[in-house]
Amino acid sequence: MTKTILITGSSSGIGRATARYFHDHGWNVVATMRRPEDDTQLGPLERVLVTRLDVRDPASVTAAVGAGLERFGRIDVLLNNAGYGAYGPLEATPTEKIRRQFDVNVLGLLDTTKAILPHFRANGRGTVVNISSIGGKVTFPLGTLYHGTKFAVEGLSEALHYELAAIGVQVKIVEPGFVDTDFAGRSFDFTNDESLAEYQKLVAAFVAAQAQQGTGGDDPQVVAEVVYRAATDGTDQLRYPAGPYAAELLATRAAVDDATFIGGVKQQFGL
Repeated sequence: MTKTILITGSSSGIGRATARYFHDHGWNVVATMRRPEDDTQLGPLERVLVTRLDVRDPASVTAAVGAGLERFGRIDVLLNNAGYGAYGPLEATPTEKIRRQFDVNVLGLLDTTKAILPHFRANGRGTVVNISSIGGKVTFPLGTLYHGTKFAVEGLSEALHYELAAIGVQVKIVEPGFVDTDFAGRSFDFTNDESLAEYQKLVAAFVAAQAQQGTGGDDPQVVAEVVYRAATDGTDQLRYPAGPYAAELLATRAAVDDATFIGGVKQQFGL
């Protein structure tokens, strides 16, 4: 029987690359996005259903899961990929943006997972793959909100893997590093208030670091391959670093104490 994956945030980057990768490996794909009417790449493919899902709209989550089941009869894997990054000094950030960051990256992920669980429970099997980040294990300045959500994804995923084992469902965490996507564009939300003079040296250092990084990074295909391995390897492995940069950085973080690692970050940002 052909297996099916439902992917959130499929309009670009990791989500779109993963949709193509699973499709190329013979899977049915429910490729969800906030604006499916803008899709031109996935919809024409055979065995792909493009449908609306906004993780902040629970009704759209329920409808997307239902549409996927109606089209393909079953869903075997859920990939929680939708997300974005809010950065900047906390003092400068409106409460609305704080709530949006957690609504999308944490509460939306939980709502989507909860919506698929009755189906997985009825089948006695299924896999939930959550896209975390190196930012769920290490932090950088001005990323209080983003890192807060990714640390939450790490913790809730690890806890869920105990809970969902009771119904035959596996939980996997994929941890990309810097990926060549539009994250620095439409998925990146930076807030600053120049009147808060005390933060501006750090803001300038952060902006310079972002400019130096540019659009480089791992190809989203690299992450798609790791997602596929996580979804299909049949092991109980929980965490999967995605890409050489992620593997190296996470290994470094695990090998040194807080003072050493944080000291290196401070040096990098001139703090």
